[in-house]
Amino acid sequence: MANYWKEQGIPHKGWFLVDVIDIREDGQSELDTNYETCMMCGNEKIRYLHIVKHAEIMEEFKVGCNCAEKMTNDYINPEKRERELRNRANRRVNWRKKDWRVSKNGNYFLNIEERHLLIYKDKKTNKYKVKINEQFGYKTFDTLEKAKIAAFNGMEYLKDKGKW
Repeated sequence: MANYWKEQGIPHKGWFLVDVIDIREDGQSELDTNYETCMMCGNEKIRYLHIVKHAEIMEEFKVGCNCAEKMTNDYINPEKRERELRNRANRRVNWRKKDWRVSKNGNYFLNIEERHLLIYKDKKTNKYKVKINEQFGYKTFDTLEKAKIAAFNGMEYLKDKGKW
């Protein structure tokens, strides 16, 4: 197990936060998740990866929240970004419980905040596709569950971009 905190040549300060990633963003189960290990302290089973970069180090480090805070000397933003991802994950869990209606054509739909979400089967591929309002998605999904998660992710993306 690596512990770069004790290794010379690896800066302990002066890093900046590039991104924070939920490695279970696609809604996979806890058992199906390949958790990460913190590159700085070696802590295992990291779900929320904080990507940090330093001017003197070529590679980005994937670390846990505590190491990210120490490395960036920022004790607000790493935790804040992780909390946002945790809240999104909770919304995704609740999303899976939503009761989708079925149209007379056999399509699944929801009306949320005056927007229309539709999941339908593509006739050529027999796979599911997603439509949000008038925007058709281009990806296909093997299962209805995966299509529902894609609809959630699309809705969240539009909210993040201020287009919802």
